[in-house]
Amino acid sequence: MSRLTRISAPDGVLPATAYTHVVMGTSRFVAISGQLPLDEDGELVGEDDPAAQARQVFDNLRRCLLAAGGGFEDVVKLTYFVTDMAHMPAIRAARDVHIDPERLPASSAVQVAGLVSPRFLMEIEAYAVL
Repeated sequence: MSRLTRISAPDGVLPATAYTHVVMGTSRFVAISGQLPLDEDGELVGEDDPAAQARQVFDNLRRCLLAAGGGFEDVVKLTYFVTDMAHMPAIRAARDVHIDPERLPASSAVQVAGLVSPRFLMEIEAYAVL
């Protein structure tokens, strides 16, 4: 397991409330490609349901992290690509099931015009240090 240091309020920067500004770690860097709300058979989970899609995406991220030998405790950065910022509360709820809200990674949220399919409401990628 890596040793991570989190800095939520660097000098002169407004303190973060739903993410951490800086996360540093040692060991092996792992990049997880953007995950979509697809199950292991390639079927969409949660048609028009941001909460169900978020749960599936975080489950996919968990499986990818496990395959790399890690877990959510090793994540240093999440990037959220969403078709509507109104989906962020559902995403945060799914995230908080897997990640301690007191030890959040650095994060970026980007609203996009669309993803690879109009049925997808979100795509989330992760960086971890194992």
